[in-house]
Amino acid sequence: MKHSGILFAIIVAISALCMTSCGGAKLATADAQMARGEYFDASKTYRKIYNKLKRDERSKRGEVAYKMGEAHRKLGQYARASAAYQNAIRYGYPEDKAQLYLAQMLQADGKYAQAARAFEEYLMLHPESEEASTGLDGAVLAQRLKEHPTRYVVKNAKLFNSRRADFAPMFNGDVLYFTTTNEKVRGDARSEITGMKRSDIWMVKKNEQGQWQRPEAVDGDLNSEMDEGIMSFSPDGSLMYLTKALRSPSSNTGVEIFTSQRSDAAWSAPVKFEITSDTISSYGHPAVSPDGQWLYFTSDMPGKGGKDIWRINLNERVGSLENLGDDINTAGNEEFPYMLTDSIMIFSSDGHPGLGGLDLFQAALQPDGSWIVSNMGTPLNSPGDDFGITFDRKADTPQGYFSSNRGDARGYDHLYSFELPDLKIRLEGYVTDLEEEPIEGAVVRIVGTDGSNQRTTTRPDGSFSFPLQRGISYAMMAGARGFLNARQEFSTDTAETDAEYGIDFMLASLSKPNIVENIFYDYDKATLRPESTEALDELVTLLKDNPNITIEMTSHTDRHGTAEYNIDLSNRRAKSVVDYLIAAGISPDRLKYQGFGKSRPKTVTKRVNRLFPQFNEGDELTEEFILALPEEADRDAADQINRRTEFNVLSVDYNMQ
Repeated sequence: MKHSGILFAIIVAISALCMTSCGGAKLATADAQMARGEYFDASKTYRKIYNKLKRDERSKRGEVAYKMGEAHRKLGQYARASAAYQNAIRYGYPEDKAQLYLAQMLQADGKYAQAARAFEEYLMLHPESEEASTGLDGAVLAQRLKEHPTRYVVKNAKLFNSRRADFAPMFNGDVLYFTTTNEKVRGDARSEITGMKRSDIWMVKKNEQGQWQRPEAVDGDLNSEMDEGIMSFSPDGSLMYLTKALRSPSSNTGVEIFTSQRSDAAWSAPVKFEITSDTISSYGHPAVSPDGQWLYFTSDMPGKGGKDIWRINLNERVGSLENLGDDINTAGNEEFPYMLTDSIMIFSSDGHPGLGGLDLFQAALQPDGSWIVSNMGTPLNSPGDDFGITFDRKADTPQGYFSSNRGDARGYDHLYSFELPDLKIRLEGYVTDLEEEPIEGAVVRIVGTDGSNQRTTTRPDGSFSFPLQRGISYAMMAGARGFLNARQEFSTDTAETDAEYGIDFMLASLSKPNIVENIFYDYDKATLRPESTEALDELVTLLKDNPNITIEMTSHTDRHGTAEYNIDLSNRRAKSVVDYLIAAGISPDRLKYQGFGKSRPKTVTKRVNRLFPQFNEGDELTEEFILALPEEADRDAADQINRRTEFNVLSVDYNMQ
């Protein structure tokens, strides 16, 4: 499939057929226009012939509809082309290709389910068709790619675009060059291919503030009344390789590669660049490798079929011409090569599975000389033609421009910007004490396996944040004056999406009791229940992260029972915790325990108030206070709060004496 943007890469080898019916000369005229690649004129002529035919002239209407579909297909007018092919099939056109092209046009119009059915119908007739199999694979792939777009951000580059076709951008330093058919190009003649003026090379620059200015024609003798465009530059930017169309009323449209030298700001008249002695084939879409050694280009020389991508050594041209092979080239068309690096090429193809029309593909050269090719996905690719990409090599993030005829019923191409923004991966968190009071000025450090090392202090509300990278493991430490250090570890995932992670630290106080949540005992016993393990293991980690402290574990009961009984029960419960810590590897020298029974009722804190709003901050849950509560549920809640396990830090210089 082709489209209006590839103005002078269209090479047609169809012989003009002289028919004697349906107006005779007019049909012959349309066929001759098609043979010369004058698709715009041919589509108009076929339309006139089709409209004059009577409905009972089914055979003629079918043939003209098919040829009209061909003209619209070459122009990238997919909706018009699919309608024409449908008419050809309806009127019994005998060529099975109509079914294949209908499927391709439906796919290029974004109608993937219909396209898949049409490909399947064609494969029933031609199960060996590689083109149809690839198309069916593309229709299935397209639906998946649409559901899982890449992170690229694509926008219409409205400042650069005219009301006609603008395409094939290329950076040369800070200047962006592109091909245009706007109404101000040199010459008055209109292309028989597209109906637009013949293309010129224009450029756009940035001002001192880094803002793009309006496009303007390049200076010098580069542009003429013929088609010029689709260019690439030598590494030093002084030599341009460009495509130039050669037209003659008596021959098919062909293209060749030319060069132009820059002198100051002006470009010289193009000079033909000789590739081979083959004068029948066409050569276009030049792309110079970043090291300046190779020239990649598109040609219809005998190869895989359609147009293939070739390359030639600029230092040793003789004998260096080579086809890039089966990894890159297919039975379809491979065009618009662009060398991002000396081993990464981006090109467009309608022969590899894609969303329709020309898709952008990335090919990575392997050490053994093979290429790994992958579709660049949406939104870079669309159901239409997507091609002619260039990257701004000076930018911090992957960004640049490409061309596409997406969404344009006329098949006109326009320039689009693209950017792959940095992933926004952030860690947000809070540092509080065990009563959930924020700690201002706490120091938080984070070290990643990528070598990153960041440090920050918490805000008045105890919050902090860090930027992160994907697929990295991190170790974090938080500490503050008057509190024990706390450590955590975590990893970011490898997904290509923005993400936010949350990590909170609760620091134990050096000067007041620290409650240990979620330690449970069997009723009326000192036996630790299994669900206590997580909280106990966290306490083990705290002691290992702070190896210089000694602590006293304390246990408290509710108001029920005698003082003596509760002292004994709480003492045994505190000892159970210490025994667990010793079994986990904590030195007995660092541990003491004490049971206080019901002698130290809890005073309500902000955290307790949040969990039990029926109690006010500052309330002391004494037996007298609890008995005065009117509701039994509130009395039970107060008893629950009083039943607790805590620890106090006794010293911070263990093993330092």
